[in-house]
Amino acid sequence: MGITDSVTRAVHNAWSLFVADGVAAPHRTPSVVVGQGPHRTLRRFGAEDDGGDPVLLVTPLAASPACFDLMPDQSLVQYLAGLGRSVFVVEYGEMSAEDRDLGLDYWIDDIVPDAIHRVSELCGGRDVDVVAWSIAGAMALLTSAAHPDLPVRSITAFGSPLDFSKIPVMAPLRLAGKICAEPAIDVLDAVFGGVPAPLVQAAYRITALDRELTRPWFIASNITDADKLGRMEFVDRFQEQIYGYAGRAFRQLARITVANDLSSGALHLGERIVDLADVTVPVLAFAGTEDILAPTAAVEPVTRLLPNARVRFVQVPGTHLGMLTGARARTTSWAELAAFLENPHGDVPSPGDTAPADAADAAPADA
Repeated sequence: MGITDSVTRAVHNAWSLFVADGVAAPHRTPSVVVGQGPHRTLRRFGAEDDGGDPVLLVTPLAASPACFDLMPDQSLVQYLAGLGRSVFVVEYGEMSAEDRDLGLDYWIDDIVPDAIHRVSELCGGRDVDVVAWSIAGAMALLTSAAHPDLPVRSITAFGSPLDFSKIPVMAPLRLAGKICAEPAIDVLDAVFGGVPAPLVQAAYRITALDRELTRPWFIASNITDADKLGRMEFVDRFQEQIYGYAGRAFRQLARITVANDLSSGALHLGERIVDLADVTVPVLAFAGTEDILAPTAAVEPVTRLLPNARVRFVQVPGTHLGMLTGARARTTSWAELAAFLENPHGDVPSPGDTAPADAADAAPADA
């Protein structure tokens, strides 16, 4: 590529990035709505009668389902559909002041069970494989523990921390939370009914501060590479779609973070106690080697807190988002997931048993 071509590409990419609609066109795999209710839009990908075994994708409370469908070549939705699975995702949508009283029990007792039942019904009564990311993995486990009669075949958790004392980046927040969490949450609850989306988006960006600080250099050094700039844009768009938190749910999550309730395996929800020891379905848990939000030490307690479940714990390369949908995921975490879904109750050798998971190269889309 000559100098003239390089300059032309640089100018075109800069114009697209800073003035026009972007380097890469927005991506979303086609889907149809098959269930709807307050904060529970259920979408199905693929043909209605494809006959594939059902998989339900569950997001954290504030995350957009775009995390599972980030870009055309890095879409867990498309990967699972390519395996012949019937793929569903439940979407919560925006939270408003009217939702201030919604707590974690609303998801554990209502939204997630409702989605599981609906998916099973649409797929001829078959049991459902649940795949969740981040704190949604803990939510899925708690849902299974609280409702052991649900038609759940297995649960897979990507980067789902259970011991928040093992997350170094959370230490200052946990300390501050012990001192001023309640007053701060009271103010947010009174004014907004929870934590508004812009604050949540800003907090997420702070957790990836190195990415934000190096962003100008990344753009400058890759200004002629539309592919790399496009992958950066897809991650940016996902961050811009992050929702806010309902007041009561955020208060409970703050308590989980500060008091570290889940490290014992039991969560107090009012007068109830939901115990992870009641989970009996097979579980696959991933920890990312570069994940600062859910490092290995924070995720690994899943191996001892679920004594009545068959648990497979696997370390894979990637950050919190990268292990779920980064460029390396197809040959690492997705391959592990495919092997697990093939026979979650058995001892099927997984890719991680025969090849080191960290052999792949790093990718700019990891975030």
